[in-house]
Amino acid sequence: MVEPGLLIFTDRHLAERPLEDVVAMAVDGGAREVVLREHDLPPRRRLKLASALRTVLDQVGGRLLLEEDPALRKCHGLEDLVAAGADGVAYATLSPIYPTRSKPGYGPPLGLAALGRMARVASVPVYALGGVDTPARVRDCLDEGTAGVAVMGAVMRADDPARLVKELLAA
Repeated sequence: MVEPGLLIFTDRHLAERPLEDVVAMAVDGGAREVVLREHDLPPRRRLKLASALRTVLDQVGGRLLLEEDPALRKCHGLEDLVAAGADGVAYATLSPIYPTRSKPGYGPPLGLAALGRMARVASVPVYALGGVDTPARVRDCLDEGTAGVAVMGAVMRADDPARLVKELLAA
């Protein structure tokens, strides 16, 4: 099971530099859990990218997950969280919590109150995802009972991913 903290989701389309560099910087900042998305890559290129990212994470005892890993479930409401628990997943992301630049049309933000209600009754650790891009928002999500937060766009777009990850982890 994942320890409380920070999950980084990749999106090379949002990245300000090569994805391998962004992930290496995030790892330098303390990230230890990275979820590889990049579904549009041909299988061989995605496998090559996964191998490169694993090499970076292995150096610090980190872990790379594929977004389709059965241990991880993306949820958008209580019904999804209940199903995730029944399916025995290790943890779930719940999104979107705040308005997000990465996926603006993904649905209305759930907000902190709903996050708290769902995180407290979920039978799996819940990670807040969607617009969690500042230390204050990280603290607010943790105060609502989440196991941690998941971040994509803020880290991918950051001028200094290492500094941002340090700030988020410090929260």
